[in-house]
Amino acid sequence: MGPLQGPRGRSAVVGTVTLCLAAGWALQTPGGVSLVVPQPNINATVAQNILLSVEYSCRGVATIEWKHVSSWGTTSIVEWRSGNSVNISTVYKDRVTTFENGSIQLRNVGMRDAGYYFVTVMEEHGTNAYGTIIVNVYEIIYEDLHFVAVLFTFLAAVSAILICLMWLCNKSLHLFQKKTTHKLTASTTEEIELETIEC
Repeated sequence: MGPLQGPRGRSAVVGTVTLCLAAGWALQTPGGVSLVVPQPNINATVAQNILLSVEYSCRGVATIEWKHVSSWGTTSIVEWRSGNSVNISTVYKDRVTTFENGSIQLRNVGMRDAGYYFVTVMEEHGTNAYGTIIVNVYEIIYEDLHFVAVLFTFLAAVSAILICLMWLCNKSLHLFQKKTTHKLTASTTEEIELETIEC
């Protein structure tokens, strides 16, 4: 098949060139923000520290805002502008650390920290990007650990008793063998004496 000829071929080339120029112009205009959430699901246990990791990029100055939504309601966690002071909610005052890439670290999580974490990156030119992270928090169930400890102790005690029984059986068998050997020796001696007397 040969190269495109005629008005149709020229219009396809002109359309492609126009589309490429428009895309290049859109990329060069100020504004536009992108947000990546590398780990959208986090599983944690009580008292653990977790990192709610994101990575954003924008051409202007960005404002980052984090909110937590759970069955207990919606709570604003933190809001800050690139290079400016951080406004942390009083509920999270000593538990949150912010990072330049938009991530936050939440220390000493509890059951109430489970839920949805929404991050909004707002650029000064008016464009926004949104991300969501789901956090599941689990309790360490001490009853299970207690059951394992009790079971281990029980098995160790049973093992010790079985070892003692085996030792007693071994000693009893050894004594029985000694008595049997002694009786056999005695009876053999008596037979020899009787044979000697008869002769």
